[in-house]
Amino acid sequence: MMPMVRFENVTKRFGATVVLDAFDFEAARGEKVVLIGPSGSGKSTLLRMLMTLERIDAGMVMIDGEALWYVRDGADVEPVTQAHLHHMRAKVGMVFQHFNLFPHMTALQNVANAPRHVLGKPKAEAEALAEMLLRKVGLGDKLSSYPARLSGGQQQRVAIARAMAMEPKVMLFDEVTSALDPELVGEVLDVMRALSVERDLTMLIVTHQMGVARALADRVCFFEKGAIVEQGPPEQVIDDPVHARTQSFLRAVRLT
Repeated sequence: MMPMVRFENVTKRFGATVVLDAFDFEAARGEKVVLIGPSGSGKSTLLRMLMTLERIDAGMVMIDGEALWYVRDGADVEPVTQAHLHHMRAKVGMVFQHFNLFPHMTALQNVANAPRHVLGKPKAEAEALAEMLLRKVGLGDKLSSYPARLSGGQQQRVAIARAMAMEPKVMLFDEVTSALDPELVGEVLDVMRALSVERDLTMLIVTHQMGVARALADRVCFFEKGAIVEQGPPEQVIDDPVHARTQSFLRAVRLT
């Protein structure tokens, strides 16, 4: 079966610094992959490239069988058009660490905004979709609440509903629980777990919290200097890592 996400020989540089070097990676349809590793190892850059926030320097990125940045024309490689990038962005949703909600909009308006202005849905249809999604993430009683009146966990659930409103095939989560009080982490994980089962979404999840990896991952990938040095099910990578660098990273994480 064709992977939902594929990186093929991808290179990404920031100036003289090579973040990813001839990088290969695949995620299957419906697979939940947790990316762990030290800061600067390339995890968040991978997500940002899928969101078209960072352009690749070489290689190919495919989402659902379609090229993201460049297409092959015989022996040549051509950049895609802006219209194609716009089409591809609709396949991917991203939830950030700090929610990034519009403070002047209610929860309902935050979720309905993109379906209205990006997908062109009529206001009533977009708001009905937003209400359904907010009820699904347990916020049916917060439709008229502004972000400042919501807890961190509630704001993150609004952000997840907002991303889901674009009906993506791939969901990206970048440290989505690290800004939350520990007692609020569980409610966000419950929502992510329920959505993954109901929608059969492919999820790529960057986290430093091993409890998140255990709760959600089909596969854990440990990144070091732009490469995956170890991967496997969470019980293998987290509990019985083989690579010395994975072992030292996990020891450091457990001490924080």
